[in-house]
Amino acid sequence: MTLVFAYGTLRRGERSHGMLADAVFAGEARTRPEFELADLGGHPALVEGGSTSVVGEAWQVDALTLARLDAFEDVPALFRRVTITLADGRAAEAYVMPASAAGTKRIPGGDWTRR
Repeated sequence: MTLVFAYGTLRRGERSHGMLADAVFAGEARTRPEFELADLGGHPALVEGGSTSVVGEAWQVDALTLARLDAFEDVPALFRRVTITLADGRAAEAYVMPASAAGTKRIPGGDWTRR
């Protein structure tokens, strides 16, 4: 099992949450204040190198679900999957986008559900 940090449309109540139907909820989560959350219109992008603690959820996923998430997130063409450290010290996989590709509009407070 792999811990994945969901910060956008994969979160509970969001349109792509069904992708995590076979996953196990591992709690609310936040990143360390090392990111920004870019607003790309229909979905956000986690951008490295900021100063925001991004809000999300942690999910335990199996290898098949992780492969499906990689395809859904268009890894490596659109996003990269990298290991990050959450605010509580847990290591989790997260889908990040280079700042140069993420546009300039940021979501204040780092919470996609409160955009």
